[in-house]
Amino acid sequence: MPAESLFVAQMARLYLAAPGTVAPTDPVAAMPAGWKEAGLFKPGSLEWNTDPKFEDLKSHQLRYAARTIQTEDAATVKVELQEWNAGNIIATYGGGEVTSVTQNGKTFYRYSPPKVGGRKPFAAVVELIDGAKHYRRIVPLCDQVASVAQKYPNDAESTLPLELKVLGGEGTDPWYDLTDDPGFAPAAA
Repeated sequence: MPAESLFVAQMARLYLAAPGTVAPTDPVAAMPAGWKEAGLFKPGSLEWNTDPKFEDLKSHQLRYAARTIQTEDAATVKVELQEWNAGNIIATYGGGEVTSVTQNGKTFYRYSPPKVGGRKPFAAVVELIDGAKHYRRIVPLCDQVASVAQKYPNDAESTLPLELKVLGGEGTDPWYDLTDDPGFAPAAA
């Protein structure tokens, strides 16, 4: 039935980890050790974008391209994080570190952004759930390479705009999905 094929992400989560952290092997089991949930993010802010590039091969005798070849591939995951914490700040700015500073008997925390060339890659998992359907998009290696434009409104929460670019892919999948959705079962030959 067509209505059963509709998908509404009633629940979504984003997990981050260091590259090389063991990835989940199914769409429903508990996340393996080393993955940290990024926490709350704005509704409707989670996006997945792909941006393949193509080149037309032209011939003098043809008005249309003789052939089109793919020359690049790219993908990003974007989200507006609502939770401000050390892990989310580091992810949003692509690295850096948070240190404790004690002054006059009080402890403060200092965030220092990464130096040029000091960005830190991540692994990411986007989890989407619609009733009995579960999806996990696994990104073994990604990096924050976008500019960060933060807003500080006085009538809503300030968010951390996270955009991660998928890296790698030669010899391994740059990203892949795990699902228990029966609609994804391969067609019988």
